[in-house]
This record gives sequence, C-alpha cells and structure tokens, in this order.
Amino acid sequence: MVFKKMLSAFGVGGPSVDTVLTNPNTRPGLTLDGHVNLVGGDAPARIEQVTVSLVTRVEIEGGDSEYAGIMEFHRMPVSGAFELAPKQQLAIPFQLPVPWETPVTDVYGQRLHGMTMGLRTELAVARAVDKTDLDHVAVHPLPIHERILDAFQALGFRFKHADLERGRIHGVQQTLPFYQEIEFFAAPQYAQTVSEVELTFVTGQRGVEVVLECDKRGGFLSAGHDVVGRYAVAHTDAERTDWVQVVDGWLRETTARYGSLRAPGYGAHHGHGRRGPGMGGMVAGAALGVAGGLVAGELIEDAFEGDFGDFGDFGGE
Repeated sequence: MVFKKMLSAFGVGGPSVDTVLTNPNTRPGLTLDGHVNLVGGDAPARIEQVTVSLVTRVEIEGGDSEYAGIMEFHRMPVSGAFELAPKQQLAIPFQLPVPWETPVTDVYGQRLHGMTMGLRTELAVARAVDKTDLDHVAVHPLPIHERILDAFQALGFRFKHADLERGRIHGVQQTLPFYQEIEFFAAPQYAQTVSEVELTFVTGQRGVEVVLECDKRGGFLSAGHDVVGRYAVAHTDAERTDWVQVVDGWLRETTARYGSLRAPGYGAHHGHGRRGPGMGGMVAGAALGVAGGLVAGELIEDAFEGDFGDFGDFGGE
C-alpha cells in the first residue's frame, strides 16, 4: 500500500478524469452542461476540489514583441473535497454559465481562423499530481452578432483573421481581460480609403458595444492611419430590417470623423504594429488584476498547447 501511495504521488495508478459535454456548442450568456467522470486509482485518494474553466489563446504584448499564451478566463468549482475509493466510478454534473463577453469561435458552421476555445477540467488530488482534461468548445454568435456579420458579408468584406488581444478598451464596460478582433479585407466600395476593418463585440446582458477600427489608406503625400468608431446596439434591435444600411453608415461615419479622432486622449498606438491613433490608443495597460470573480489574465501551463490548433476560417477563398 505504501508503494502504491508513492506511485500515486507521481501520477502513476492515480485517479483519472474525463469530462463529457452534453453539447460543445453554446453562445454568450448561455451555459455549457456536462458531467465530470472520475475513476479511482489503485489506492484511495483525497480529492480536494474539482473545477471547470474556459481557456483560450490570447495575443499578449511584451515590450516590442508579441506572443501568444493560453489564458484561463472563467472558472467554477463543481465539487468540494471528498474521498475517492480505489476503482470507484463517479459522475459529477455541472452547468457552467458562459460569460456574455466570451468571444465567438464559430460562424456559418465553421471555425474562425485564429480562434480556439476549450473547457479545462482540473482534479486537485491531495499529495499527488493533479489531473486535467481539455474539451474543445464552439461559441456561436448571438442574433445581434449574426446580423452585423451578415451585413459585413453582404457589403463585400472578406474575412481575414480573428484573434484575442490582451487589454481593455477605454470607455467600454469590459469584464474580461481581453477583447476579440475580427479582421476583414475592405470591400471594393471602401477600398480607396480603407484597406482593412477590425470588428470588436463587447457583449452584455442588454446589448453589444460595437467597436470598428478602420485601417485608413495613406495618400501619395500622406501616411495611413487607424480610425475608431464605437456604436451601442440592444439585443432587441437584432430584427432591425436593414443592417446593411446601418453598418454602411457606421463605416462611413467612422472614416469621415478621422480629424476629430486625433484629439488628445487617444494617444499613440500601443499595438498591432501600425501607425497613428487607433484601438491601441484606446486600450489600457496590460497589468490586469482579478475582478468580478473571474480569473483575469492567468496564463496556464503549455500542457494544452498541442490541443489548440487552427480550425479553418469562414468567408475565405
């Protein structure tokens, strides 16, 4: 028995964990339901806690460089301490609320190129190596997101890439330690003034703050610049009849207001490697703490790095 306990301390013959999701597809503001299935090892084990959490890949700026890290941003315990007997089988149900600001990973039935999301299960075992499990999760857009994305596609924008940037957008009520950027190549009718557009949704229970960053083309004697527009819409506006007209109006208003966006308060661009005022000037520093009960900016070990790959894109050629 002493030998078995020693092996268990090194993770040999210890308990195992496997999480099964009822449905890996969800939307912001909904839940992820499932069971954490445990099987006891060769010796009795004291389980200190079982937790589930959402993890994703986030771009992090450090000095003059940028790197990607796996970040845990939402955590919930599903069980407290208990004893797990040898070979005992136990299923623990859970229902994890998905934060409203959770980024979208799948659109039109396809994974957005650049996006990854997983449900991480951690089994904390007393005096032994903790066990973990990772399951892929697909976060689909809410109706208001779908209408706006449909409008971009109808206007002729082509999807380029999506990623998460660590930081906070100035003036936007934000609870997560990062924001999503969905990048598009400019549609032909905007190509004379804009080369790319980055779309950010900051979603809440009542509605969505839509942030547009337009990469404004430079002229023969002038440099290009990024310009930013911010628009608030309610979830109840999703059935508005002409979202194409609304989004077109946002884009034209944003690019036309470039002069006013150079006012003090936007500052220099801190990210993305581009010039002039833009989203980077609106983003606060990267030093983030724990707020609202969420794990803000905790980078987890790279044990899951191999499980996060690219899953294609939508709207590509």
